[in-house]
Amino acid sequence: MPELPEVETTRRGVEPHVEGRLLTAVLVRNPRLRQPVPADLAALLGGRRLLSVSRRAKYLLFAFDHGSLIVHLGMSGSLRVVEAGEPAGVHDHVDLVFGERALRLRDPRRFGMVVWQPGEAAAHPLLARLGPEPLDEAFNGAWLYQVSRGLRAPIKHVLMDGHKVVGVGNIYASESLFRARIHPLEQAGRIGLSRCERLAEAVKETLQAAIAAGGSTLRDFVGGDGQPGYFQQQYFAYGRDGQACRVCGGEISRVVSGQRATYFCPACQRR
Repeated sequence: MPELPEVETTRRGVEPHVEGRLLTAVLVRNPRLRQPVPADLAALLGGRRLLSVSRRAKYLLFAFDHGSLIVHLGMSGSLRVVEAGEPAGVHDHVDLVFGERALRLRDPRRFGMVVWQPGEAAAHPLLARLGPEPLDEAFNGAWLYQVSRGLRAPIKHVLMDGHKVVGVGNIYASESLFRARIHPLEQAGRIGLSRCERLAEAVKETLQAAIAAGGSTLRDFVGGDGQPGYFQQQYFAYGRDGQACRVCGGEISRVVSGQRATYFCPACQRR
């Protein structure tokens, strides 16, 4: 699933092509996504000017003067800038047309979403109860220490809880914990302030490095320009079970926790 770096890469890729431009048409070829695409979307947006393109957690927000279009890429989706007349493929479900260019949502598994929120985007139920952005100052070691007190859940699960901090999925939680030298299954409530500070900084460093590399492409992800990401070439832990640790030379392990694969180095990340 595209995580924060992939969504931010998409935002940066599409923003220069559409921000400030009039949306001239909306083409919905298949409305049957995770939630149905609003039937009146063309009437809502046609002839309106797109004011800004922003991101909240793993959601892209397209702001107009009367509300926001909220887009989620789902498990395998991508949003690309294409020529408006480019023929659509079988998995190309929605086009937002801005004159000669269009934003095209491709989603083979149809787990993505395109929903409309009148007024403030933050009021939508999908966004209203989310935690802080990991790259903002509000997310730091003190915050992580505070929200993890008394929790017996593994620290990796806490990092992936959108009420604690947004946008950190399985890949980047594993990579951040490796950089912080913290075992992913350690109880969150047992991690002291100094290690929480180290982990918060590792989350920021990992996400920033991933964004700089254009995100990760494991299967389907491409950015707004159709290019894959390359951060997977820098992984320390994720998907490297059985391979040598890039730091100590030991063997990377894999366990399943919370129905998700978890990767770590037993030597570098001791419990």
